[in-house]
Order: sequence, then structure tokens, then C-alpha cells
Amino acid sequence: MVVLAVDGGNSKTDVALVAEDGGLLAAVRGPTISHQAVGIDEGMVRLERLAAEVGASVDGPADIGVFALAGADYPSDLRLLQRAIERLGIAREVVVVNDTIAALRGGSRRPWGIALICGQGVNGLGVAPDGRVARFDGVGDISGDWGGGTSVGLAAQAAAVRARDGRGPRTSLERLVPAHFGLASPAAVVRALYTGRVEAERLGELSPVVFAAAVSGDVVARAIVDRLADELGVMAAALIRRLRLGRLDPDVVLAGGVFRAEDPAFHQRLATAVADAAPAARVVRLEAPPVLGSALLGLERFAGESDTEDVAERLAGELAGLEEAPGDN
Repeated sequence: MVVLAVDGGNSKTDVALVAEDGGLLAAVRGPTISHQAVGIDEGMVRLERLAAEVGASVDGPADIGVFALAGADYPSDLRLLQRAIERLGIAREVVVVNDTIAALRGGSRRPWGIALICGQGVNGLGVAPDGRVARFDGVGDISGDWGGGTSVGLAAQAAAVRARDGRGPRTSLERLVPAHFGLASPAAVVRALYTGRVEAERLGELSPVVFAAAVSGDVVARAIVDRLADELGVMAAALIRRLRLGRLDPDVVLAGGVFRAEDPAFHQRLATAVADAAPAARVVRLEAPPVLGSALLGLERFAGESDTEDVAERLAGELAGLEEAPGDN
């Protein structure tokens, strides 16, 4: 029995082939397959290519495929993705879930808790001990979202422009933002974005620049990072309240590239917000690639949840090499 595990984010896709005993047969990182970013047809072409790359070690389709995908937000998304993936014939049984579910399973050894995603965008999900689920639509500005690499990058660009033209306080972002794109000034970045010479999606690349500036003492950059911590804290607190977890000890799993920032003040500010909502909560940074969660969800189809715990740590170690692969933001 073989599991095809997929974690598809807005900037990259991890695909792993896992044996029934939890052994990693093959793994690869590739570009996003998000139907919202590249369209369903192109997304499926990319997915089929990645699946073929890891599937060379087995004959025929995987027994089960678990596809944890950003953009699997509404029932219509799930139906669209389910049908498209089934047509590829890469797994006999296809399970499509939102990527928050795999993040929670990969970071917590319990079937309930909170997962926060902070990559290119943000999202969150909570599961109560009795199985009740609370989540956000997670589709951007129209669903009240702010956060992730794209929001941080856009705020940095705006701060750089406003500092240079006199509408805002001076900041090192005036220099750091254009330098990242090889340009001379914030205004030059504006023109490059306006004309399409720099794609707007690349603004997410500025997140590490902003964190570095904040750690170095830039007040404007610190305000952006603080806003992000506060937004994530509000998301966690809302999920805790909605599921009545305040007196329990939920794991709050942090998944996504932005959480890899080495900024103690950011992580402490978020942890304080979580503790205010649930004093016994444990904040857990997901160190393994989230595709671990997809693999564990698939393995649980063959065996009980307790039977997968002994392989989770080993599989996490085997998947660690994906974090060094290109294409991750």
C-alpha cells in the first residue's frame, strides 16, 4: 500500500510517495499547482508531472492520494479539484482537503487544535476535541484577511514610497526594498510593478527583508511585523473562542514560510496573544514540511492514528531535505 502525499501552497508544491510502514520512497518540490494562481488546467499539468517524478519507483497509481491544497476553500473548489485529480489517475482513492488540515496533523500529535498558515497569504483552522471545526474563508481582502508574505511586502513597498515622498517616517526600507529588485528607488519599483516588469506576486519576497530590518531596529519595519503578529494572534483567539477551547490546552501549530523568520519579538508577541486566549495552549512551530501531515492522514487510512505516531518523527526527518529545495517562499 502506497500513499501519494501532496501539500500545495500558493508558492510551491511538495509531493511525497510513502510506503505503508511510513518509509519515504521519493519526494520532490515543485512550483505551485494552485488553481487560483495558475488555473486548473495548468495546475493539473504540473501535478501530473510531479507525481510522475516521485512515482517512478512503483507500478501504477498510488493506493491513496491526500491532496492538501491552498485554494480548497469552498465546496465548489473541492468538487473541481476532486474531479480534476481523479481524471489524472495518479491515485486510486483521492482525498482533497484544505492545507490547514495537513498543517495541523503534521504539527500536533492530537487530532484537534489550531493551525495557522502564514506563507504568501494567511489562513487558519481549528478543530475541537468533539470534532467541531471552525475556519476562515481565507481568500484575501474580500474575506477580511491581512497577512502573509504578500501583505508584508506590499506594506513595505508602501512604507518605502511614503517615506521617500514625505507622507511617512523615514525608514531603511526606502533603500532595502528597491535594492531587492535591483532598482534605484521606491518610485522605480512602483513603475516596474505598474508596467509588469516586476510581477506583483514577487512582493512576497520582501518578507525576509522586512523582518531583517525590524530585527535591526527599524521602527517602521517593526510596526509591520507587529501588525502581522497581532493579526495572527487575533485569528488564533477567534478560533479558540468559537470552539470554546480557552480552558483547554490546544496545540497552536504555525506553518508556512513566514514563520521561519528568526525574530524573537515577533514570536513572543504572537505567543502572548495566544496565551491571553488560552493560557494552557502550546505554540508549536511546524519544523517539518507540511506534506508530512498529508502523508500521516493517508497512512491513517491503513492503520489507526496511534499506529502512525511511531513513524511520524522518522518520516519528518526524511522529509527535511525538502526545506532546502528551491521554490519555497
